[in-house]
Amino acid sequence: MDEKKQEKHQTKPIRCIVKLGGAAITYKDELEKINEENLHIVSSQLRQAMISGRSLSEKVHGMDWSKRHGESEVSFTIDDIGEYAIGDSDRFVVVHGAGSFGHFQASKSGVHKGGLEQPLVKAGFVATRISVTTLNLEIVRALAREGIPSVGISPFSCGWWTNERNIASADVSAVEKAIDSGFTPVLHGDAVLDGSQGCSILSGDVIIRHFAAELKPEYVVFLTDVSGVYDRPPVEPDAVLLREIGVRENGSWYVVKPVLQDLNKQVEITVAAHDTTGGMVTKITEAAMIARLGIDVYIVKAATSHSLRALSGELRNNIPDDWLGTVIRFVRQDRQQES
Repeated sequence: MDEKKQEKHQTKPIRCIVKLGGAAITYKDELEKINEENLHIVSSQLRQAMISGRSLSEKVHGMDWSKRHGESEVSFTIDDIGEYAIGDSDRFVVVHGAGSFGHFQASKSGVHKGGLEQPLVKAGFVATRISVTTLNLEIVRALAREGIPSVGISPFSCGWWTNERNIASADVSAVEKAIDSGFTPVLHGDAVLDGSQGCSILSGDVIIRHFAAELKPEYVVFLTDVSGVYDRPPVEPDAVLLREIGVRENGSWYVVKPVLQDLNKQVEITVAAHDTTGGMVTKITEAAMIARLGIDVYIVKAATSHSLRALSGELRNNIPDDWLGTVIRFVRQDRQQES
């Protein structure tokens, strides 16, 4: 126990934990298809955010020295690599959703419901992990091409497991050691063992909430396929973007901005039928729990100028009127009484 505490004490401060939403980096309705354009932009923005305050080199020294699809040779450049200082950049942790990787396999086999004694569930468990780890590798490669020293880390392989679908054991030592060694850990939602039902799906949003409590980042950013949280499904013409959500000490949340005409109106959120991790409902719930720790959470559309501003930490002291997104933050009791 003392050794573990010492390791945590030695872990260097984390600036930001980023959630790459599955719907933002994949085409969620097309099986195992990556949104290459969004992933490239997100990777570039992460690089810019991680070296903010430093000189942004025009030349990117890629770290993906593997063979590209359709090419016969490994392509890499070692010129001036010794002068490249991205490893000394601000410390980020990346967690991504599965999108069209894993969700379909999990829902077809019922992995999220447990029952490893059933052949279909066991086969689905294997298929789900193959799918999500495939996506994880592609995201790590995309970040590496931007010169970010990223390493993929799977919760299952680290011994994470659940009990009644809630985290029962989550060893963060591998992540901490990776951070202290100058790497950017990239984790993902995963199929894990469950003490009560055999197996379950561990959502990336739940992983982020656990990391926030353990690593205490300055802020957290959720990159999604929509501009933030709305008062109803955003496809509806009268949907209103909720710019600020306040979180009370008991974890309940309410809309701060804008002031809704119907104060009793419940925010309507739809969840895709194949989404086994709860969609936006889980996202807001986990974000509220993070905000209770005094850590601001920004939910914003990926691959936009608004996401770059959130990742860079520009919004921490003031939310500009021209920023599109949702901030979720803890509101102290005295402030609630004043409003």
